[in-house]
Amino acid sequence: MLKKINEVYQRKQELPTKVIQFGEGNFLRAFVDWQIQQMNKQGLFNGGVKVVQPIDKGMTKMLDEQDDLYTVLLEGKLDGKKVQTHEVVESINGTVRPYEDYQSYLDLAKDDNIEFIFSNTTEAGISYDANDKLTDRPQNSYPGKLTALLYERFKLGKKGFQIIPCELINHNGNTLKKIILQYAADWNLGQAFVDWINQENDFYATLVDRIVPGYPRDRATDLEKEWGYQDSLMVKAEPFLIFVIEGDQKLTKLLPLKDAGINVVVTDDMQPYRNRKVSLLNGPHTTMSPIARLAGIDTVGKVMADKDFYKFVNDEMYQEIIPTVQLPQAELEAYAEGVKERFENPFVNHELASIALNSISKFQARLLPTFKRYVAKNNKLPQRITLALATYLKIYAGQADFEPSDTPEVLAAFDKIKADANYVQLALQNVDFWGEDLTQYTGLEAQVNHDLTVLNEVGARQAVQNINDGGEV
Repeated sequence: MLKKINEVYQRKQELPTKVIQFGEGNFLRAFVDWQIQQMNKQGLFNGGVKVVQPIDKGMTKMLDEQDDLYTVLLEGKLDGKKVQTHEVVESINGTVRPYEDYQSYLDLAKDDNIEFIFSNTTEAGISYDANDKLTDRPQNSYPGKLTALLYERFKLGKKGFQIIPCELINHNGNTLKKIILQYAADWNLGQAFVDWINQENDFYATLVDRIVPGYPRDRATDLEKEWGYQDSLMVKAEPFLIFVIEGDQKLTKLLPLKDAGINVVVTDDMQPYRNRKVSLLNGPHTTMSPIARLAGIDTVGKVMADKDFYKFVNDEMYQEIIPTVQLPQAELEAYAEGVKERFENPFVNHELASIALNSISKFQARLLPTFKRYVAKNNKLPQRITLALATYLKIYAGQADFEPSDTPEVLAAFDKIKADANYVQLALQNVDFWGEDLTQYTGLEAQVNHDLTVLNEVGARQAVQNINDGGEV
C-alpha cells in the first residue's frame, strides 16, 4: 500500500498567508496556485494561499487530509516541444469552510499579511442574490460572502485588497465590484465603507487560459505507482498558459508573475485577448460538448479524432466565429490552429462532462456574443451554434441519457417548463438564462424546434453530417 503524499513529501517552507482564494477546484489549483508556486520557488512572492470553500459541499476536507498538498501534471506541447512533468504544489497553507465555521472565515480579515483575493466560482458565481443578508452565516452568493469579509476588514481599520476574479465573464472585476456596492447599499453599510471599497481596494478584470482536464482517473493508479505516493487530488493540465489582467501596472510589482517566467499580460485593455480566447477556444468547447455527448463521444480529443466532428468544429471556427471577431484574419487563423492543436493534445483527456458544468451561463458568456455578431453581420442564424442551443434544450428537458449539471435555480426553472407544449418558446424567452429574450431573433424559435425534431428522429451525428454536407440540419 502506497503512503499518502503528505507522508512522503515534506513542505520545503512554511509561508505566511498572502492570498485568500474562493474555490478549490481543479482549475484554480492548476492555474493560480501553480503560478504562486513558481514565484515562491524563485523567492519572488513568499506567500501562501488560504482556500475558502465557496459552497456547502466541496473538496477542502480532501485537501486538509493531504496537508493541502497535491500534484500538478503538465502534459502536451509548448513552443513545439513535448512536455511531461509533474510537481507537488505546496502553495495552499490552509482551508476555511464558512458553512461549518463562519467565524474562522471572518477572522481572515484580521491578517495583515493578506494582500490578494482570487476566485473562480464558475460563470454563475459572480451573481447578485437579493436574499443575502449581512447577518447570514454565511451568505449564499460569492459576492455576498466577499462583501461581509470586506466589511469586517473595514471595521478593523485595515488596508484593502487586490481583488482578481478568474471567472470567465466579461468585465468580471467591475461586475464583482458593482454587486458588492449593491450589497453595501442594501445592507446600509454606510458611505465610509463605500469610500473604503473605492479607494482602498483594486478590482481587476482578467482572462484566464489553460486547459485543465482535472483528475486523470484513467491513469491515476499508474501515476501513483510511478511517483511513489497516493494523491487523491492530482490535477492534469496542459503546459500552455496565459493570464491577461486589466488594471494598474503596479500589479506587476506586487505580483511578480512575469519575473517568474509566467506568460502574464497586464494591460489597460484586455478585450482583444478576451474576444479571441472566449470565441475560439471556449466557444467551440461549449458547442461540441452537448452535441458530441449525445453522439456518444466523451472527450475533446475524441471529438477532434472523429472526422465528422472535426469538420464541424473546424467549420464553426472558420465560418461562424472568425468572421465576427475584430482582429486581423491571419492572427485569428493562427490562434485557431493553435487551439485545434491544444484540443488534439493526446495527453489531455478533457472530458466533455466537465465542460458541461453550468452550461446555460456558459452559453450566454461564450457563444451568445458570437451568435449576436453573426446575426447582425449576415442577417441569418449560425447553424452550428443554433444546433448547440437546441441540443442544450433537449438535454435540460431530460431527453438525454445523462443529467444536466447546473445550479439548482437553473435546473428548477427548466423543471417548471420542460413538459409545457411551448417549452422552446418559454426557454428562449427566459431572460434569467440568457440575459435577454432570444425569441427576438427572427427564425430562432422555429429553427430550434426544427433542430430538436432532427435530433430526436435521426440523432446528433446525422445532424452534424447534414450541416457538414452544406445543407440544413
